[in-house]
Amino acid sequence: MKQRNVQETGTGPAEPAADVRGGADHGRATPAAHQLLTINMGPQHPSTHGVLRLIVTLDGEVVVKVVPDIGFLHRNFEKIVEAWAYPGIIPFSDRNDYLSAITNEIAVCLAIEKMAEIEVPPRAVHLRVLFSELQRIISHILFYGTFGLDLGAFSPFMYAFRERELGYTLMEKATGARLLYAYNRLGGLRNDVPDGWFRELEHFLDYMERQAWPEYMGLLIENEIYRQRTIGVGTLTQEQAIAWGASGPMLRATGLPWDLRKTAPYLSYDQFEFDVPVGRNGDVYDSAMVRMLEIKESIRIIRQVLRILPDGPVLGRVRPNIRPRAGDFYSRVESPRGEVGVFLVSDGSGKPYRLKWRAPSFCHLQLVPLMAQGNKVADLIAAVGSLDVIMGEVDR
Repeated sequence: MKQRNVQETGTGPAEPAADVRGGADHGRATPAAHQLLTINMGPQHPSTHGVLRLIVTLDGEVVVKVVPDIGFLHRNFEKIVEAWAYPGIIPFSDRNDYLSAITNEIAVCLAIEKMAEIEVPPRAVHLRVLFSELQRIISHILFYGTFGLDLGAFSPFMYAFRERELGYTLMEKATGARLLYAYNRLGGLRNDVPDGWFRELEHFLDYMERQAWPEYMGLLIENEIYRQRTIGVGTLTQEQAIAWGASGPMLRATGLPWDLRKTAPYLSYDQFEFDVPVGRNGDVYDSAMVRMLEIKESIRIIRQVLRILPDGPVLGRVRPNIRPRAGDFYSRVESPRGEVGVFLVSDGSGKPYRLKWRAPSFCHLQLVPLMAQGNKVADLIAAVGSLDVIMGEVDR
């Protein structure tokens, strides 16, 4: 239930008491006090994938202050994995950003493989790139649909779920699951893709590029009502984005072309040509547009992978009991939401001494007060929706 607290400010001098001798003006009304209203949005909020509470202070319809209240989805991920052998961490990481499970798995695998000096076959490296980009397409499709729904547009949501199902069908045929895959292994992948899978993937890419993506643009992004709701709303400067640790589309919307696939290449991204879409104004419109353009770049990368994909195994030789050398190791990948980092501390045993998960959604929630202050309540909904926050990786 929403709680309402009223704070009075600037009430001015008190009215003089009535003069019993008839000297006061008994017909004069007391001026209304200037009131600020503090309300709850949440803990179930329509523009987040998870459970978030926003404590919002309003001056009429204008947002004065926003305080995100997190922790409702805490799962103790970082502490639990301290008692697990290294291979067991991989499937558990799926649940952090549950819309980008493949990316989570790769981040964990890269850190452990670096620690234990495990070699990955070339085919598995390229397939990891392919599945990362397919995951990015599916994630951005879902963002498009849910963001449109946040702004009151229902049709884009239905269109997005149509293509989302096609993407998940491809993931299911290759990995056996639609959402949480447990597909990556230390040293590569659990299995190769089935016969005919690449042909189905190419049909999906053709359909996305020629029909679905233009429909998305015409239905919502180029709609004049949508443009009025998003252009100039929730603006961030490049300096603010950097200072608060923004990454991914939120950072690139400010005009900075920082993408780990280009600036700090991992897997085999340095072998492929693609552009890094950027915005100009750092507003809600630009962050959404960056994601839409990234869909086309992901299609471009996947097509290049298919052209050079080598034959061979998808899983290398790995010792049964992994005991990497003691030390600190960090790996980072470009997820659909930004930089996902895994900082691992090894004491030489078969379990991590410490694992720290760097979650882009956690950093981006800190931007809400900057984006919302001085805007209307409806603009706050647009600002939070534009973050594409996943609460599973915020609370961890």
